[in-house]
Amino acid sequence: MNSRHAMGSLIAGALLVIAAIPSALAEGGFDLPAGAHFNPQKLQRVGEYFREQIANGKIPGAILLIRQHGKSVYHEFFGVRDVATGLPMTDDTIFRLHSMTKPITSVAAMMLVDAGRLRLDDPVAKYIPSFANTKVGVERKAGNGEEVLDLVPVNRPITIQDLMTHTSGITYGFYGYGLVRKLYADAKLHDGDFDNAEFAERIARLPLATQPGALWNYGHSTDILGRIIEIVSGKSLLQFEQDNLLGPLGMTNTSFFVTDPAKHKMLAQPMPNDRDFRVGYESNPAVERKWQSGGGGMVSTMADYARFLQMLFNGGSFEGRQYLSPKAFDLMTSDYVGPGFGVAHDGFYYPGDGFGFGLGFGVRIAPGNAKPPPPGSLGELKWDGAGGCYFVIDRRQDMFFVLLEQTPSERGRIQPEVKKLIYEALEN
Repeated sequence: MNSRHAMGSLIAGALLVIAAIPSALAEGGFDLPAGAHFNPQKLQRVGEYFREQIANGKIPGAILLIRQHGKSVYHEFFGVRDVATGLPMTDDTIFRLHSMTKPITSVAAMMLVDAGRLRLDDPVAKYIPSFANTKVGVERKAGNGEEVLDLVPVNRPITIQDLMTHTSGITYGFYGYGLVRKLYADAKLHDGDFDNAEFAERIARLPLATQPGALWNYGHSTDILGRIIEIVSGKSLLQFEQDNLLGPLGMTNTSFFVTDPAKHKMLAQPMPNDRDFRVGYESNPAVERKWQSGGGGMVSTMADYARFLQMLFNGGSFEGRQYLSPKAFDLMTSDYVGPGFGVAHDGFYYPGDGFGFGLGFGVRIAPGNAKPPPPGSLGELKWDGAGGCYFVIDRRQDMFFVLLEQTPSERGRIQPEVKKLIYEALEN
């Protein structure tokens, strides 16, 4: 770990302290004093909310788990996993994680960093030479008023850290605007039965949307990280994760596809009129393909993902085994894109107001601009996925929660409301 990363951690810590001085108020459930506990009667409002959503036909069902002080204080199942079958939600119901895959891939990469086999400041081209030729697309208006794209050299190489912080310039083609995103959308990135090696080559042929380190830009960065894990380890992404992370953690139902036909009935399905996950390709885990998308391809269960989150909550250890060193955990949970880091934010800054970004997930660094601020704590970790799955780790309150649901269209409304209800149930 070089001085740049150490300095990043120090700056991030300073930002946390500065933000906390005037703003650590219980207002709106933000940064409550440590030691708050849950009022069981107030937690009942969470169930009432989910039952209302199901009765109104918004979602087929959901599972919510809240763990505090090492114990489950709330673990409830709502509705059904599929309205077509009417089968109930259970802890072994399988959900498409979409972008909640990214923290798993990021932890796997940090395990290689811990082992000295990968460095955060390594250039991506060290492992995938095609990225040595990457250019940046810069838009300008031609004399006839038409928008054209110039390709210019990168100011510096893309690094492993850029991939993990979404500052590589690699983007997605299914949201936003601009000529580079249009190139991504038109590139037929998902055509055919390709593997991670071929996908990385397809991305390397496209220009970056911005200079490396210039903008937090959500995209295929974690997919490229998954390919680098394969190159460094000599194994497929799934095999490396099964050998070193998923298997030891006991995450037996976490994979990229549901290959056993007998388990297809375990897959949670969204409402029939809510099946466009808006991720640029058809997401069907019942059909096995070669591509193991480290950025959004995994499926998992509540029983499995809770074990992964407990490991993160514990600082990188679980049931006597150390998965991340304290230093690696500190690096992952520090902010690298907030004020002082020179990284721009635009309207597609998905960590949201008050959040920075670490190596794989959002990190709360400030109250944000809303009055009162949204609930949570400084240092809170979070991420979610296109299907509605969502987690929050709040070590200040010795608590984490995970919501599993499949609703691409309703998630943006449901997630903040559930978080609000959870924090309203906390009392000193």
